[in-house]
Amino acid sequence: MAEAAQALAHLISEFWRWRTSTQPDSFDDIPRVRRPNGWIADWSAESVADRRAQLTQFTARHQALNITDQPIEVQVDARLFGVGLARVRWELDLLRSWQRNPCFYIDQSLVPIYIELLAPPPFDDERAAAIVRHLERVPIILDQARQNLTGHAAAPFAMYAQRLLADGPENLQRAMTALGPLLPAQFASRLPELSRAAAGHVADYRDWLSEQTFSGQSAVGKDVLTFFLHQVALLPYTVDEMLDHARREYQRAAAAEAVWETRASRSSTGDPSPSYIVQQHVQEEQLRRFYADAGLLDLPETVRHYRFALMPPYLDPLTWLGVPHYISSLQYPDEEAVRYVRALGPDLPYFEQSKALDPRTGIVHEGVHAHQLALSWMHTNPARRHFYDSLPNEGIAFYNEELMLMSGLFDTTPASGAFLANGMRLRALRVRTDLGLATGDLSIDQAADLLAETVPLDRTTAWQEAAFFASNPGQGLSYQIGKMQILDLLATASAKQDDFDLRSFHSRLWREGNVPLVLQRWELLGLRDQLDTADRLAQPTSS
Repeated sequence: MAEAAQALAHLISEFWRWRTSTQPDSFDDIPRVRRPNGWIADWSAESVADRRAQLTQFTARHQALNITDQPIEVQVDARLFGVGLARVRWELDLLRSWQRNPCFYIDQSLVPIYIELLAPPPFDDERAAAIVRHLERVPIILDQARQNLTGHAAAPFAMYAQRLLADGPENLQRAMTALGPLLPAQFASRLPELSRAAAGHVADYRDWLSEQTFSGQSAVGKDVLTFFLHQVALLPYTVDEMLDHARREYQRAAAAEAVWETRASRSSTGDPSPSYIVQQHVQEEQLRRFYADAGLLDLPETVRHYRFALMPPYLDPLTWLGVPHYISSLQYPDEEAVRYVRALGPDLPYFEQSKALDPRTGIVHEGVHAHQLALSWMHTNPARRHFYDSLPNEGIAFYNEELMLMSGLFDTTPASGAFLANGMRLRALRVRTDLGLATGDLSIDQAADLLAETVPLDRTTAWQEAAFFASNPGQGLSYQIGKMQILDLLATASAKQDDFDLRSFHSRLWREGNVPLVLQRWELLGLRDQLDTADRLAQPTSS
């Protein structure tokens, strides 16, 4: 019935208008959305109750739809909508960061300001007004934090928030001081007073956290994790299966790293170029041609570019708030994606060091996000244009890293190959740390030690990774497990399709990059075996 398909499409459109106004902000770059004009964050008790009421209504309307006689693509859209609803339930009632995690309110109060800073200048009246509006909102959000966290917050997250905010007030004022001259005069004149007031409230929040006694734990527990794995991420694997896979992948990555390091030791390795930002612009164009010449992927010339740019002084003090990557938005898919990087120096952290050594190590991952999102944002089916979960997005980017290693892109720069192989070890370890943090088998400090000593990561990056993944269960495993699903899909498709073509497979994968892989498998191959497995694993087990 065409009516059912139309009703589903209308419901999905309505949901995403609501979701764009109500989803929480986060450190991560991929889920970011462009908010409606005049938007403000709100996590009052009334706002949370309204979210729950709206979720209940959307869920009832979703369940009332009968699409069993519809084509597979329509049924996939219906399951995809179910994933969106499950994520909202996960956020509100299971993960409950708005009650359990003081860092959540750093994101809701300051990240909206940070996001407004990410697009390159100029700062017109609309952007300047948004910055002022979000600064004015800081004390209200932090007051909501005190109300919502009392009696619920997890002690490790409170410690994490205090560490993040150690220099937070001063860094906020430094950023706003640097920004002032770039704003229209009527907004610039208000900025010093507003930023001092906001910084004072941030300091008060930090001090309030230090005065509280929180008893909650950071681990969400196995039952809550199960909901995420099988109803949000639609994974067809048990925890033990993922841990076993990660152990084997770690061994394979260690072997690959040894091979690349041996090759690097037999070749001259140059120092990072002072002009590596300019170099990156050339290399991004070269990589697009490499895809085409190797028969791997068609990236139309109209697809926007991914560019490095020097970190501006108004952004540099705030990078602890989020990935400094301007990915633009669904409304503006043609806008260039910009990754801000620092000038060369001795203390660049793990990932920035690699970008300085060889910008292509960033292009083959973050650049893939920029290209994949642009293609997905232009999808002919609006249901496929939105972020649902990190598994397919991060899986594609991580898969692309190894694809480039296998295809010879780094054959003449083995030191870069060694770094990417080291990154493969890191992603395998993230599965163990992610699952261990979620189940309570690892503390944040233990996970940080594991990453610092085994990858190795610098201690600051290791602790930040561990704390972030404890706050966002399922995000850390998305790289490795997403890549595993892509390899499985590729192997199955190449075996079952007589006309299998790798270029076409990749072009479709990038375009469908927001869709969980078990749904892609069902639509592409007519196989719903893995979706059925995910549904079975989602069911509670009898005692």
